[in-house]
Amino acid sequence: MSNLVLASSSTYRKSLLERLAIDFSCCSPNVDESALAAESAPQLAERLALQKARAIADRFPNAVVIGADQVAEVSGALLNKPFTHEQAVAQLTAQSGQLVLFHSGLAVIQIQPDGQIQQHSLINTTEVEFRSLTVAQIEHYLTSEQPYDCAGSFKAEGLGISLFSAVRSNDPTSLIGLPLIDLCSILPQFSIKI
Repeated sequence: MSNLVLASSSTYRKSLLERLAIDFSCCSPNVDESALAAESAPQLAERLALQKARAIADRFPNAVVIGADQVAEVSGALLNKPFTHEQAVAQLTAQSGQLVLFHSGLAVIQIQPDGQIQQHSLINTTEVEFRSLTVAQIEHYLTSEQPYDCAGSFKAEGLGISLFSAVRSNDPTSLIGLPLIDLCSILPQFSIKI
């Protein structure tokens, strides 16, 4: 087990972290991702990132653990992973012509040998303006890319970019689910150099 652990089974997050050319391992945290009553989308994303990191940190004391989660929000409603074609159609239809917020929670935790917990967490929000989409465009996109394991029903790193009219973010990797610019500023606080 590496001294750096990504608390995720997401191939997308793993691929992003590999960009930094640092040694790490992955471990699935298996946490309940349900929202709490009256919890806002940013609060949910940050809580889940912390919960995922903490679940793995408890199993691997001394390791530096990265947790991440993303919650999409359109007109105050949360968008989860669709898992089915029908749900993906409904999500893309709801996002058509709308401004959608993608809140990426990031947490880094290390349990020290003396039991002290060092942690840092934050939210990075990306604003995405969707084009007005026709039923045919939605069907073509979903058939082509099948993004059923992605919150919001698209892959921004693929053909999903064609669904947007604008993206506003201070970190392009945040929309994919792991804000690397923020992570690169946090990891040195845990003695991990990039």
